[in-house]
Amino acid sequence: MLPSTAEFYCFLVIVFLAFWALRRYRLTSLILICAANLFFYAKWGLIYLALIPAAASADFFIGRALASTKRAVTRRLLLAASLAINIGLIVFGRTAGHAGAIALPLSLSFYAFQALTYTIDIYREDAVPTRSYAQYLASVSFFPTVLAGPITRVSTLIPQWNWKGAALSGEDGSRGLFLVGLGLAKKFLIADYLGTNLVNRVFDLPTLYSGGDVLVAVYAYAFQLYYDFSGYSDIAIGAALLLGIRLPTNFNAPYTALNLADFWRRWHVTFSNWLRDYLYFALPGPRTRLMPYANLVITMAIGGLWHGLHWTFLIWGVLHGLGLAAFRLWQKASKFSLSPIVSRLLTFHFVLFTWIFFRAANVSAALKILSQIASLRYSFDNTTPALLLVLAIAIVTHFIPRSWFEGGVSLFARTPALAQSGALGLLLVVIQRVASTGAAPFIYSRF
Repeated sequence: MLPSTAEFYCFLVIVFLAFWALRRYRLTSLILICAANLFFYAKWGLIYLALIPAAASADFFIGRALASTKRAVTRRLLLAASLAINIGLIVFGRTAGHAGAIALPLSLSFYAFQALTYTIDIYREDAVPTRSYAQYLASVSFFPTVLAGPITRVSTLIPQWNWKGAALSGEDGSRGLFLVGLGLAKKFLIADYLGTNLVNRVFDLPTLYSGGDVLVAVYAYAFQLYYDFSGYSDIAIGAALLLGIRLPTNFNAPYTALNLADFWRRWHVTFSNWLRDYLYFALPGPRTRLMPYANLVITMAIGGLWHGLHWTFLIWGVLHGLGLAAFRLWQKASKFSLSPIVSRLLTFHFVLFTWIFFRAANVSAALKILSQIASLRYSFDNTTPALLLVLAIAIVTHFIPRSWFEGGVSLFARTPALAQSGALGLLLVVIQRVASTGAAPFIYSRF
């Protein structure tokens, strides 16, 4: 049940109507959300009805036990148990099908990341455990975040279920609908169009295309990935907001970043924060001057391998780690600063270079893509005017100021409900015309 299908929105409407009808009865509404979450998982496979409650129950009681004991050894053992459970879920999800066991079509990575925020925060005494199992299960398995985040600290979700009898404001409802519509437009009208009409073909068989077409495809992939992933995040945040739950922002115009550190404050923000807060800070401290820089490389290498146990992902992660380490060294050693325009261009093209390894099927394919670009044999026989137009729209809209975006949301919220419905209906008509071949799966749903 992908957020690009009509089935998902029928499900969302049913949950929305039932939830707000029962909102005065907190426990009943929580049970409804828990049931909706488990139903969402069950649509991917009945095995999740065993895995999710079992893992959630273990972490719920581990959290209670962590708060009730001060013994360092006991606390470390409890945390180790939670780490084993959740890392085990990730590994099992990635290897079960290859090992000939039952296939798991839905990765449990984002569930595991959220679950670990709860137990680690309690272990660090940055959060307190909830007494309500329903609140915990509703938060840790919240269905809008299942496929690709945003990764949300469970301790920030739990208090949001306490709004007994609160009604959905017109502003929040309009914003939620706007974000859902925006996410669908990003996915169908930009990401899928770029992928179908050039990116996928070039990355699959790069030697069949000229250096010019390959170069355009590399630029197009950068924006395909951004609009696909940020589109999912918009839909997730909007769907959650329709249920009165606020999820954190996951993207903030990442290709406008001044440097690589700034890029990671803007790209997949919740994953970046997770790596920083739960991995980087957990690595050994600065025994030598180079240890913090080595830790950056280790953190990003692990972040790369999380996407898959392939050399391409490892190279992608190591390149970003080395880039971050080099930037930190530059900050300390040099007082010279580049102009903002040059900084942004260098940062974007470094990220663009690393995306080649992220997207390529293997290292050999990535090197072929780079070889085609370096050949300087440029023609653009497969780059159509329509594709260039969509790519231009993608680039221009990416650089729209945040204030303009907020103004668009406010304008949408002020329009009558009938006009909002008409705008969303028109969007669906346009999507149906443009995306006649159907929607491709969200790129990050496989991670």
